[in-house]
Amino acid sequence: MVIGTVARLDNVTQYFGGQLVFEKLSWEVYHDARVGLVGPNGAGKSTILKMFAGVDEPKSGGVFIPRAVRVGYLPQEPEFDLTRTVIAEALDASPTLAALEREMERLNAQMADPAIYNDERKLQRVLDLHACAVAEFEDKGGLNFDNRVRATLRGLGFADASLHLPLAALSGGQKKLVGLAKLLIEQPELLLLDEPDNHLDLNGKTFLEKLIADYPGAVVIVSHDRYLLDIVAEEIVELEDGALTHYVGNYSEYAFEKKQRLLKQQQMFDIQQREIQRLQFSIRRLMGWNAGQSEKFVRRARSMQKRLDRMDKVDKPRLERKTMGIALAANKRGSNKTLEINTLCKAFGGAEVLRGLDLQVWHHERVGLIGANGAGKSVLFRCILGTEQPDLGEIKVGPSTTIAYYAQEHQTLDFDATLGAEIRKHRAMVDRELYGLLGRFLFTPEDARKKITQLSGGEKARVQIAKLMLQGANLLLLDEPTNNLDIASSEILEDALADYDGTVLVISHDRYFLDNVVDRIVELEQGVITEYLGNYTYYLEEKARRARGEPVYVLADDDDEDAAEESALKTRARKTGRGR
Repeated sequence: MVIGTVARLDNVTQYFGGQLVFEKLSWEVYHDARVGLVGPNGAGKSTILKMFAGVDEPKSGGVFIPRAVRVGYLPQEPEFDLTRTVIAEALDASPTLAALEREMERLNAQMADPAIYNDERKLQRVLDLHACAVAEFEDKGGLNFDNRVRATLRGLGFADASLHLPLAALSGGQKKLVGLAKLLIEQPELLLLDEPDNHLDLNGKTFLEKLIADYPGAVVIVSHDRYLLDIVAEEIVELEDGALTHYVGNYSEYAFEKKQRLLKQQQMFDIQQREIQRLQFSIRRLMGWNAGQSEKFVRRARSMQKRLDRMDKVDKPRLERKTMGIALAANKRGSNKTLEINTLCKAFGGAEVLRGLDLQVWHHERVGLIGANGAGKSVLFRCILGTEQPDLGEIKVGPSTTIAYYAQEHQTLDFDATLGAEIRKHRAMVDRELYGLLGRFLFTPEDARKKITQLSGGEKARVQIAKLMLQGANLLLLDEPTNNLDIASSEILEDALADYDGTVLVISHDRYFLDNVVDRIVELEQGVITEYLGNYTYYLEEKARRARGEPVYVLADDDDEDAAEESALKTRARKTGRGR
């Protein structure tokens, strides 16, 4: 086991496309660290992980990894040979064992060669080499390696039947789990995880949390999942404005401490500015006395100026940073019963995805739709939108209800259109109005000419949110709206949804978001739904109570409107004071 520092940055400077990302950064990661690396999109968090992993080299400065430290790196989008099977890829987790297996196969082939087995001296040499390879293979755990790999994949949720599927058949979340499995099997001393929770369902995130908590080495994780960072992080390192700031504790402790530091810095800045103004005024007064002809006063003025020059200046803190300017509003109130679904059934290839599903959504509710990947959540959305036809049942959308849809994979966007053209599909506007709107979503006038396909995932997310704002719908169907947003943008979206006067039905695996936004959780499991009248934390508590066999409160039909009113009251309460 390695003790002490497992990785170090020493005065590192890095550029991206000629643009300075950060300058003269220094940081040490210790052997038992559980670090959450946070900061705005584009700040350089992934760049730091790549430098630790040896994927990128800094422009200047040094990256130091002790020789005994093995580094495991999971990028945002792991790259695999998609023709390989899950089990074949996972078995390559240990390069050492894989090399030894290849060596034993090569030596076996040599022993079958007549030129070898007919020559006693050559045969003995090959037998000796084979014995050494077998001994090393056994010493490194190779005999039970196959079983260990399969057990790890099962622990990550892969059924035995899926182990022989090609990687091309897996979802983005499943591919990421294969990458995690390989790191788990190898267990390097330093584990670097770049948004490992993206595309994972709630079960996958729970497993990831346990993995990080129990991991025997150091872990540095880049994530926008505040709930995950609350559970696993023991230290938060923030990369912002090209500088690293360290905070002890989890995400919530970091958020509180950062606010306190900024307020204190603002107070110190104000005090210092008053002192600077006093000195500057005194200097001007002394230098102006008798038109600066008094040597005594000039010496005093110069002494004050030296004091002013030597003063360590307190930087003015940025209490308010530029963020998205979201203002969601419904053009009209909409129906009291926004959505009604009765006995909805849908099957694919004989496999039932939705089995007699019933759901009612009322005006002003915020409903969170949760469930495992593949449970049918997006299928249900497509049925509501009319792009997928159910096999049985009916969907009634209120007569005054208008729907706007946020797609997880940005399918609502025309990737060949320019950003400006995409926005103008929803409202005709002159350039000045267009640039003003784009500025609210952190785009420049030059960005208006970019094609959607050129934008990053976070930029596409901001375009979709801008389109939601323009549509003025009174029912929002949101499929993983925070997936590509940084933490600050997620919080801006939460505030906008709290102020929104329409209805929200949202698919999300972002537990912090679900806690802050929704009033009712609807869990889709094995084709049917179970309802919980509260946010995500309430859902966890209530589900545990039900598992223990304690009484369950179920809404009667005549309670529905009361529940809708209660939901609206909760939303109004959030507007006046929401705790984070």
